[in-house]
Amino acid sequence: MLGLRTSTPFEKSLGYRFRSGELLELAVTHRSFANERGSAAHYERLEFLGDAVLGLVAGEWLYENLPDVPEGELSRLKSYLVSANALGRVARDLGLGDVLRLGIGEERSGGRAKASLLADSMEAVFGAVYLD
Repeated sequence: MLGLRTSTPFEKSLGYRFRSGELLELAVTHRSFANERGSAAHYERLEFLGDAVLGLVAGEWLYENLPDVPEGELSRLKSYLVSANALGRVARDLGLGDVLRLGIGEERSGGRAKASLLADSMEAVFGAVYLD
């Protein structure tokens, strides 16, 4: 049954096809959407996990690829890589805002373009990829 599910346009731009479509759906579900539907399922727990995954991967990449850079500079570079601004840009470039499941109020307030919301949901996607 897994082979029958086709990749979404977001998965294609991400370069990753989820085995679990439910994890992807959860990763793009904002609390406002869940609340309006009486559900407790939204991306905040995945965001927590994704933040840790991103920190580890970014730290490892910097450590391996910049062997002569001192720890303080590595920390500064990592802080930039995992910042809300950087993550928001990546999410925007991948089209994550287009697939977010938002509540009416968040939709009306421009949630699909908010850098902080995009960054949070991008972290949730990283958490979902890790679990998948």
